[in-house]
Amino acid sequence: MPKKRTKKYKRVTKETNISLDLCLDGEGKYTIDTGIVFFDHMLTHIAKHGGFNLTLKASGDKIPDFHHLIEDVGIALGESFNEALADKKGINRYGFASCPMDESQVSVSLDFSGRPYLVYDLPLNKKKVGDIDEDTVEEFFKAFAGSAAATVHIHTVCGKNPHHLVESAFKSFGRALKEAVKHGTKGIPSTKGVL
Repeated sequence: MPKKRTKKYKRVTKETNISLDLCLDGEGKYTIDTGIVFFDHMLTHIAKHGGFNLTLKASGDKIPDFHHLIEDVGIALGESFNEALADKKGINRYGFASCPMDESQVSVSLDFSGRPYLVYDLPLNKKKVGDIDEDTVEEFFKAFAGSAAATVHIHTVCGKNPHHLVESAFKSFGRALKEAVKHGTKGIPSTKGVL
């Protein structure tokens, strides 16, 4: 049986303090506490739908908003995935999912290519979704893509309720990650021989 891919991670700055324990080969168990209720709820979807075990504790400045904390969690999670995947030998590399949430559906495609890039299309029409500013949703995904060295595309298929759109995005993201990190190939999944 292959060794489980895990990462213990700590990130401390003048703005935030984050610790996490990630297992890519888990059962979808999670303990998440950022002090931001809606964000915690969204992060649970990544673990549950991705089948990852994730323990995450984060604190930091929340004035004037949650921007720094949400962005830094994205950085921490992305770096943890990148390091847990190591040389990416044997992984599928690509993942796709599109989960409906009532009237909304968002599709996520991603590639652990070594080339960070985010394409983001969520037409949120309010300043807030839950207890967070809607622009921090994009900042989370941008931070993850950058630190995981992954290309991430997030596109709205349909929908209008901001909560449903964001929840569909996070569920789809978790399922796309699950597909991408799954072992399904031999060697490095690239004609270059390296990712």
